[in-house]
Amino acid sequence: MRAFLVAIFIPRCYVVLAEPGKPSSGGIMDRSAERRASRRFTMALPLTVRSPEPGGNERQGQTRDVSFRGLYFLIEDDFAPGSPIEFILTLPREITMAGDVHIRCFAEIVRVEPHKDRRGVAARIERYEFLPPAA
Repeated sequence: MRAFLVAIFIPRCYVVLAEPGKPSSGGIMDRSAERRASRRFTMALPLTVRSPEPGGNERQGQTRDVSFRGLYFLIEDDFAPGSPIEFILTLPREITMAGDVHIRCFAEIVRVEPHKDRRGVAARIERYEFLPPAA
């Protein structure tokens, strides 16, 4: 009997299931479904993060993964899951094929984990806006 994979497309979600009853080298992770609903891109982009409260401190970070629904970034400061944040993501001209594009995003922290000498932060984007180019 030949092994096969079953791919199922559910709107906004792509799930791949291994053949039932067959062991896999991936262990328990192969039995769970991918929870991401959008494609993720590995990009190291500059990021300016601040809390949305008046007078919130600005901190510099760098993205690791970006999608239109969320991102994972590295930063030296600590954040609490569930906290709202605001950040400005800069897409450089090498990506846009024009000038730099700045996007202001409003998000919620989903997860925080140690990452060497910094913190890895996962955030879910709730809304965003393109900022006008600097004059």
